[in-house]
Amino acid sequence: MTWDFTNGHTMPVVPAAQHIDSLGHTNNAAYIGWCEQVAWSHSESLGLSLADYQRLDRAMVIRRAEYDYLLPTLIGQSLTLATWLVSSDGRLMMERQFQLIRDQDQVTVLRGSWQLVCVELSSGRARRLPEEFCQGYLGALVTTSAPAQ
Repeated sequence: MTWDFTNGHTMPVVPAAQHIDSLGHTNNAAYIGWCEQVAWSHSESLGLSLADYQRLDRAMVIRRAEYDYLLPTLIGQSLTLATWLVSSDGRLMMERQFQLIRDQDQVTVLRGSWQLVCVELSSGRARRLPEEFCQGYLGALVTTSAPAQ
């Protein structure tokens, strides 16, 4: 597969009947849900789960989300979704990117990005990344630039 970055955290997905909208394509909400699932899976693989967020009273929350729906997908099509952490200011913010490829022809059907900010769960205020976030997330940042899209 031709990924925008190397060493992505991947997850297979297959649109089922509940993911299809009235136009016969995968509903946008399904893509957003899958991005959330692969992001949590990636976070957990880096040693940071929801329980860790609660214990640390910190969380990475979406400040801005952007999705480019490039091509439709259909019920039963095998897809592979990948995610990467691509940048951070090392204090409060990170960026996560997504790419969804249709397995059959290796075509990218979706790209997305999230701007994330670290917040204190108890107050909802922006706070510095705790050391555990720095160790888990910053070490996973990709260093290769994405190709022109």
